Amino acid sequence: MSKLIIRKVAVLGAGVMGAQIAAHCANADVPVVLFDLPAKDGKPNGIVDKAIASLKKLDPKPLGSKDRAQYIEAANYGSDLEKLRECDLIIEAIAEKMEWKLDLYAKVAPYVRPDAIFASNTSGLPINALSEGMPAELRPRFCGIHFFNPPRYMPLVELIPTATTDAQMLDDLEAWLTTRLGKSIVRAKDTPNFVANRVGVFSILAVMHHTQQLGLGFDEVDALTGPSIGRPKSATYRTADVVGLDTLAHVIGTMDATLPNDPWHDLFKAPLWLSALIEKGALGQKTRAGIFRKEGKKIMVLDVAQQDYRPSAGEVAPEVAAILKNRNPAEKFAQLRASSHPQAQFLWAIFRDVFHYCAYHLADIADNARDLDFAMRWGFGWSMGPFETWQAAGWADIAQAIQADIDAGKTMVNAPLPAWVFARKGVHEAAGSYSAADDALKARSALTVYDRQLYPEQVLGEAPKDRGETIWENDGVRLWTRPDQDARIGILSITSKAHAIGNEVLDGVIEAVARAERDLDGLVVWHDAPFAVGANLMQVAEALKAGEFDLLERTVDKFQRASMTLKHAQVPVVAAVQGMALGGGCEFVMHASHRVMALESYVGLVEAGVGLIPAGGGCKEFALQAHTLAQRAAGGDVYLYIQNSFQTIAMATVAKSALEAVQLGFAKASDDILFNPHELLYAAIRRARAMAEAGYRPPMMSNAVTVAGRNGIATCEMMLMNMAEGGFISAHDYTVAKAAATALCGGEVETNARVSEQWILDVERAQFVTLLKNEKTQQRIQHMLETGKPLRN
Repeated sequence: MSKLIIRKVAVLGAGVMGAQIAAHCANADVPVVLFDLPAKDGKPNGIVDKAIASLKKLDPKPLGSKDRAQYIEAANYGSDLEKLRECDLIIEAIAEKMEWKLDLYAKVAPYVRPDAIFASNTSGLPINALSEGMPAELRPRFCGIHFFNPPRYMPLVELIPTATTDAQMLDDLEAWLTTRLGKSIVRAKDTPNFVANRVGVFSILAVMHHTQQLGLGFDEVDALTGPSIGRPKSATYRTADVVGLDTLAHVIGTMDATLPNDPWHDLFKAPLWLSALIEKGALGQKTRAGIFRKEGKKIMVLDVAQQDYRPSAGEVAPEVAAILKNRNPAEKFAQLRASSHPQAQFLWAIFRDVFHYCAYHLADIADNARDLDFAMRWGFGWSMGPFETWQAAGWADIAQAIQADIDAGKTMVNAPLPAWVFARKGVHEAAGSYSAADDALKARSALTVYDRQLYPEQVLGEAPKDRGETIWENDGVRLWTRPDQDARIGILSITSKAHAIGNEVLDGVIEAVARAERDLDGLVVWHDAPFAVGANLMQVAEALKAGEFDLLERTVDKFQRASMTLKHAQVPVVAAVQGMALGGGCEFVMHASHRVMALESYVGLVEAGVGLIPAGGGCKEFALQAHTLAQRAAGGDVYLYIQNSFQTIAMATVAKSALEAVQLGFAKASDDILFNPHELLYAAIRRARAMAEAGYRPPMMSNAVTVAGRNGIATCEMMLMNMAEGGFISAHDYTVAKAAATALCGGEVETNARVSEQWILDVERAQFVTLLKNEKTQQRIQHMLETGKPLRN
């Protein structure tokens, strides 16, 4: 592991990227000094103060929780440069103008410690040229560190060394970025726009070129270039609006200015319609108008021929949609090539030209094909990189098809495919990925930080990872170990679709815990995201249809026993959480002995959305929390600590990060929050081992839980009455929320009565089954199954 210690970061530039980089460092418990110019009016730090305030309002949220903003200190270049001496890492993130950056470097260099790292977040300016703006003694600790927007959510960081960058420093920085900030690193060469933007912007240019050539609408193209081909929902033109049309034009301009010898150079021009939008100030999402704009509830799209906006209604033609549904990549690409439909011709053309561009430039822009593919996955959200897609579709056949189109003059340019393309059967193999610059296969990085990633993301063609040794499994779970990590720590993986919790999972959890108690020292609950999406609603709906309420009550009882089995196991149970942990999944998380959570964990008790309340012990756990907190408070009023839990359940509130999960009571402050989800299993196994070595003892069942009782239920009802009278909730919302209040408050008992945990579980279960018998709850369940959306009835 890296020994690099970064106690404080400075970010120079409080624009969109700079402020959000600062936010993500604050998320990771790293204090930040955020700099910008002194404000012309008002407080000197007014520009930065405004940027910090805006971080709390943005969506998606740059801050893991709003309180993280307190770790960002405002500063300005006029009076606060001395603060730079406190900083171990300084990230420059000002506008993409070489002269501005060099002027800033000259101003701040005297305040940079010799042992500090100075990095530029430039998206494409030459790193070696920027390095020349630093004093010679600081250049070994200078590099490019290109985050992608938004920095909290986009995994990719491109690290770009200069000719004088210290190699050990770069290795240490890569390790720190990987674990502390949770980033996926690609080492890039100092070429214009580096790797991801070089290919990504070319891909956008190719789409624009063929949109015009084939006369397609922007909305039609977005229907084609989204999830149907493994790209984000924002597709191409909507992504351009989100990025900013002025930003896109600037990056295109950078390619035009810095790549004069690129065979595609003549195509590095912003289309006339794009320039016209920018001149009008229609820059995309930030100006509420660009290629798309909203008029009331209607989405309008620019029609170039009409020079005006029209309703957006683009769709994939049925015959093209049928081709895209073909799961055989070779057949799919052959069908696209053979089809005469303009949409199919368009899709083949954009894939072909990106393949052509990537092959031609691989030696210049990336160390190997794996880095290029990962750059597009992590930086642009593609499900597969260009080379993976090509290899999956049949390397030789696609190569011949591209060459045939080059010969026929159908490609954007007639640059030849490199000879290596025809000499190989693909670029990804078990031994590594092809480097055109070295004409050799390159293995993955050997940095020790990657030993923490037991199941790293892989490219097509890599050797499959060790799946461990199975101890026991049924239709819902698998109990297994990784002997190379710790043979006596079991790993329990839910194997059902979307990790939904049905009868087979409940049986599996109870059996797996029993086996762990008998044969192992600890248990980790881990599998790929999502952690669990809750109860298997299909099983519930089938039982409702058959009127099997006794069966449903027994299933709820089993759910509660499974949760309590996790909580009271004689070995530590560590939940390794990533992605969604909703409903019953959240209850499993709450009942674990300890949680190791990825920052991007979305946790909540969402049963109200289908007209139910938590009944796998979730209400009971919140009641226990209230009891414990009340014991420490003057007066000991347990209801004070029920209010927030009641609102959380009644409103089906979901934590949007692991930090928020702690605040909402789904996790504890003592739990571990990791920023790199690929490190979860490694950390969870070691946490379970540490707990076992420390002589872990499970909590005892309490028979003296103080509950809010009738007065608590009545107080909750007063809140509900006000909401109902204001039209904020329906009559059935009221019914569901009152059931939650009844469970949280321990049922119809005296206020401050002492009851057992089992009593609260019984109240939960009774309220849950009563709601199941309600016709409106049954309607909500059916609607969720049919549409995937909640019904407000």
